[in-house]
Amino acid sequence: MNKNANVYPLKKQITFVIFILLGFASFAQKPHVLHLTNFDNKKIHFGFSLGLNVQDYRLEHWSPIGSNTDFVEDLTHTNPDGGQVHYEDTVRSDIATTSPGLTVAVVMNLRLGEYFDLRFLPGLSFGERNLIYSKNGNYLPVYDMYAGTTDLEFVSVKSTYLDFPVMVKYKSSRLNNQRPYIIGGLAYRIDISKSGEEDLVQLKKGGVFLEAGIGLDSYLRFFRFSTELKVSLGLNNLIGDPPIEQRKYYSQSIKSISSNIFTLSFHFE
Repeated sequence: MNKNANVYPLKKQITFVIFILLGFASFAQKPHVLHLTNFDNKKIHFGFSLGLNVQDYRLEHWSPIGSNTDFVEDLTHTNPDGGQVHYEDTVRSDIATTSPGLTVAVVMNLRLGEYFDLRFLPGLSFGERNLIYSKNGNYLPVYDMYAGTTDLEFVSVKSTYLDFPVMVKYKSSRLNNQRPYIIGGLAYRIDISKSGEEDLVQLKKGGVFLEAGIGLDSYLRFFRFSTELKVSLGLNNLIGDPPIEQRKYYSQSIKSISSNIFTLSFHFE
C-alpha cells in the first residue's frame, strides 16, 4: 500500500483550508468606506420614522361577574339564544385577531455623550383589536344596537394614539458603518378615537407605557437608517364606565385591561 497516496490528498485539503482562511482574513482586513463619520458628534439632529405595529391587551376578569359590585342584571336585554348574563355567570373576553397598524413619528435626538442619546419621538399610531366573548366557557354573541346588526362575532376596538415617548438610547462602539443599540424609557399616549359614548367597551383615553427595544444604526452615504424593534407595556388600567343604553356586561366583566404595543420602526435621520 502506497502511504504517499493517502498523504497527498490530506496535504491538498489542508492547503485548500489554509487558502480559504487567508481569504477570509484578507476580506475582514479590507478597509471599508466610512460614511457620516461626524454624524454622532452633532449635539441635536432630527429625522422621521415609519413603522408597523401590532396592538394587544392584557385582560383580567371578574369571576363570576357578580363579584363586580357595580354589575346589575339588565332584564330588558333578554336574548332569545341565551345571551343574557346573570350574577353567577363568568364572562371572559380574549383577543380574537390582531391587525397590523401604522406608526409615523418625528425624531428629535439630543446627544448626551459618546454612548448615550436622549430621544423624543412624537407621532401617531393607528391600530385595531378584536375582542371575542364567552360565557361559562361557551361562545357569547355580541349585540350592538348601533352597529346595524344584532349578532356580531366580536367587539372591534379601534385606536388612534397620539404618542409622546421619551427614550434613552445606549449605543455600542461603531463597527464600520453599523452601530447596535438598546433603548428604554416611558411614553404617554392619548387615544383620540375614544369619543363614542355607546361603545360596548368603554376605555380611558390616556395611558402611560414602559418601553424597551433594540435596534441597529446603519450609516449610509447621505443619511443614517435605523431598524428598531420595540415593546410598549401599558402601566394603568384602561377600563372605564359602561355605556348607558347598551348591554353593560361587555365592559363590567373586565376587571382590568392594559395595552401592549409591539412596533417595528424604520428611522431616517
